[in-house]
Amino acid sequence: MTHLAQQNRETFGSRFGLMMTMIGVAVGLGNVWRFPYMVGRFGGASFVLLYLVIVAFIGIPALMAEWTLGRHTRRGTLGAFEIGGLPGGKYVGYFFFLVVFCATAYYSNTLGWVAFHGLGQAVSMVGIDLDPAAILPPESGFDLTSFVLQSIMTFLVIGLCGMVLVRGLRKGIERVSKFIMPMLFVILLILIARSVTLDGAAAGLEWYIGSFSLANVNGTVMAAALGQAVFSLSLGGTFMVIYGSYLGSGENIPTGALLTGIGDATAGVLAGLAIFPAVFALGLQPDSGPSLIFNTLPQTFQQMPLGGLFGLLFFLGLFGAAFLSDVAALEVLIGGIVDNSTLRRTRAVIIACAVVAFLAVPTMINMKIFFPWDLIFGSGMQTLGTLMAVITAAWCIKRSEALRELANESVRPFHRILYLWMRFVIPVAVLFIGVKWLLEAV
Repeated sequence: MTHLAQQNRETFGSRFGLMMTMIGVAVGLGNVWRFPYMVGRFGGASFVLLYLVIVAFIGIPALMAEWTLGRHTRRGTLGAFEIGGLPGGKYVGYFFFLVVFCATAYYSNTLGWVAFHGLGQAVSMVGIDLDPAAILPPESGFDLTSFVLQSIMTFLVIGLCGMVLVRGLRKGIERVSKFIMPMLFVILLILIARSVTLDGAAAGLEWYIGSFSLANVNGTVMAAALGQAVFSLSLGGTFMVIYGSYLGSGENIPTGALLTGIGDATAGVLAGLAIFPAVFALGLQPDSGPSLIFNTLPQTFQQMPLGGLFGLLFFLGLFGAAFLSDVAALEVLIGGIVDNSTLRRTRAVIIACAVVAFLAVPTMINMKIFFPWDLIFGSGMQTLGTLMAVITAAWCIKRSEALRELANESVRPFHRILYLWMRFVIPVAVLFIGVKWLLEAV
């Protein structure tokens, strides 16, 4: 990597834009779709508390490591591991680059479901009956209507991402993030005010945040909470590495990571507050899995006064958050293509979007294909990528250089402790939880 290449790399235009972009990358479907259904599946308040602890002590330091790797190398997944000095780093980078292609494909497809559900809520307000569940793939077999609807919506989503990405970091990604993220938090607050004031909402609040029990904490729940923390913070040696490469040399990595982690976790907790009181108040099941958002919540909105409006607001906010993560995923691919070829950004955007659209097709067929895809690329590979990024940042980059990235030249005892934590505690914790999960669940 030449000094000229480092100088020419685009960086964020403002601190507010940086934070909205980073929080937008982190939030996505991981917090507003995946977090609530994981809470429902793994025991309510016990999972919530364990998740917050893991975000604080593993997720945020791991985020610092990924930003350190990205800013130090000024590269994304392709190049960062190799330049960082990880043995076999070139091939590790290519492996995770391919993982991002597969993950972005199914993620884009899910975002198409969100957009269609938002459309269903919108037209219901003017008396048009549109079944949003028609877009969901069947549990098995093949449904032509679902496949066609998914194809249309997924390709539209990918095309919209391409329109933002072709404008670059400041004029595209950063500008859109500064609009979408404040809107998401306002929408969540409005939905919470409606949800907690329903008759019977107290039972949902008690289940969600008031009934912690150590008996509910086991290896499976720990592994699920770790996977959710990794997924929701968009870790994995991919998204946050490429965005870390866009950080200016004066940006404070620990402070930025802390604020991003707080914003990310807050969005997840707020999403749960908007969902579970209403689910309990209306007598529905909180443990309905991934369909919690796409099947259970529309029923919830139907039973609310002004349910169409609240449903539209919810899916609008969910789409905005998920859209920013989809943009980030495609940026990993586009950045990798531009950094390692002579192609201009516009052509790289076209290539990345076309390949992702092609790979999205298999996950449209049925849930027996979609769920394993989510498990492999949405949790397993992201956790492995995080481990590789932390090892590269804390073990392969020279100690003095890693500390300089963390501390912006002014190294204090706190930064040395943080570096040791990244070096020893995080890899051991990730491996311990992974092995415990394998022994108990697999």
